[in-house]
Amino acid sequence: YQGLMKIYPQAQTPRKSSKLQPLTVEDKAYNHALSKEKSKVENIFAKVETFKMFSTTYRNHRKRFGLRMNLIAG
Repeated sequence: YQGLMKIYPQAQTPRKSSKLQPLTVEDKAYNHALSKEKSKVENIFAKVETFKMFSTTYRNHRKRFGLRMNLIAG
């Protein structure tokens, strides 16, 4: 997303290459480290989504949603 840095300055995005400027060794190392962290986060989200509560629309009381989220994510 192009405007991500404007909304979230702390966000990290992979560095892109172009035909005129290929990625440097440092850029490739940065992208590799970033992808390792991203895969860890995505795996956690996949485990959390196995609960039906997170993969469908939540239909219970809103007050208890945070409590249930904390218990499951625990």
